[in-house]
Amino acid sequence: MALFENLTTRLSRTVDTLRGRGRITEENVSDSLREVRMALLEADVALPVVKAFIERVKQKALGAEVTASLSPGQAFVGILHKELVTLMKGDRERFELRAQPPVVILLAGLQGAGKTTTAGKLARWLIEQKKRVLLVSTDIRRPAAVLQLQRLAEQVGAGIFPTDVKQSPAVIAREALEAARKGVYDALIVDTAGRLHVDTELMEEVKQIERAVETHERLFVIDAMAGQDAVNSARAFGAALDLTGVILTKADGDARGGAALSVREVTGKPIVMVGMGEKLEALEPFDAERMAGRILGMGDVVALVEQVQKQVDVDEAQKLAKKVAKGKGFDLVDLKSQLEQLQKMGGVAALVDKLPQAALKGGAMPPDQGEKEVRRQIAIINSMTKKERRNPAVLDGSRRRRIAAGAGVQVQDVNKLMKQFMEMQKVMKSFSGGKFKRMMQAFKGGMPPGFPGPR
Repeated sequence: MALFENLTTRLSRTVDTLRGRGRITEENVSDSLREVRMALLEADVALPVVKAFIERVKQKALGAEVTASLSPGQAFVGILHKELVTLMKGDRERFELRAQPPVVILLAGLQGAGKTTTAGKLARWLIEQKKRVLLVSTDIRRPAAVLQLQRLAEQVGAGIFPTDVKQSPAVIAREALEAARKGVYDALIVDTAGRLHVDTELMEEVKQIERAVETHERLFVIDAMAGQDAVNSARAFGAALDLTGVILTKADGDARGGAALSVREVTGKPIVMVGMGEKLEALEPFDAERMAGRILGMGDVVALVEQVQKQVDVDEAQKLAKKVAKGKGFDLVDLKSQLEQLQKMGGVAALVDKLPQAALKGGAMPPDQGEKEVRRQIAIINSMTKKERRNPAVLDGSRRRRIAAGAGVQVQDVNKLMKQFMEMQKVMKSFSGGKFKRMMQAFKGGMPPGFPGPR
């Protein structure tokens, strides 16, 4: 279940009830806001935040002039979207490094929130921004955390400062900063120790580290699945440290979303980054407008296009474009490549999460079922010989039975794949003459015409 899934479902139903009404009245606004209130409370949003949010929406909804081109439902969605953006948006649009290098980034939070993994993800993201990054762990109680950070540094190509567990965390951080200066690093990420709960010793340790290295960014790492406990701990850390922002982790998990909607108003600190998966590339700048759109079922098509541009293998796409443009056949090797590209982008679920809810109505295959289907199709193709993949016409009944046995599926599954493949072949033939090549070029060079740019 994705972040905000239940909230999105409830709010979508609420908006649907307003469709077809001639105008917004106090009665239908009250009914809708009752549903919105229940949806927010079920999402574990803090009660004071819910009350303030509902009051703001009510005032604007009753004062709204519904134009002839908008239905009451559309007008209400517009108001909800604007207020959700206000609720989550901070005074900073993006996570940026503008201070004199090395910029010191301190990560704080409770044990289990994903601080160490987030340190590796953040290092990878900064390296993508052409920054040289040094990582250091000040967790002298958990040798496993030190080893984990070392391995993460190796995976993302960041520097790692060796942790001497005999030294105090403050001294380790200070020596790491000196090493960052000598090594001409752009950023030093300090991973601090966590606890199962907030305690005086933990807070004092974090404050000592902060004083020792004069941090530029003090980010609280919060688990999206922790609900109000996470918000309360964020408030406690905010009292000990002058936090500059929040990183929301595990936003792809079974989280109701209350933390994301509450933390900005409760702590006064904006969410600057959000982790959307376990992979090291699954960390992205938080965009309140896009997130509000996803909560209301509008999807995030801009993010989807950016993901395609970033993760699709352009060389492979161009090879396929040239092949199709020349009129050469689309074979099962090409199909397998496309299915693997889909998996690389996070699979069906990751794409569906960014599509508008309206586009998914009408009996579309559930994302989890789509994932299984993709894996099954790849397994079927893997069971074929090179000759069969390049020349599917040779697949007679006996070959299909052998392939089904090798992939652990039924012959009907092989037949289904081949039927879909033949339909794709027809589509690809219609793209001959350079149409497909021009389409792929659009994704390589920038947003296709008609798509808005990132805010």
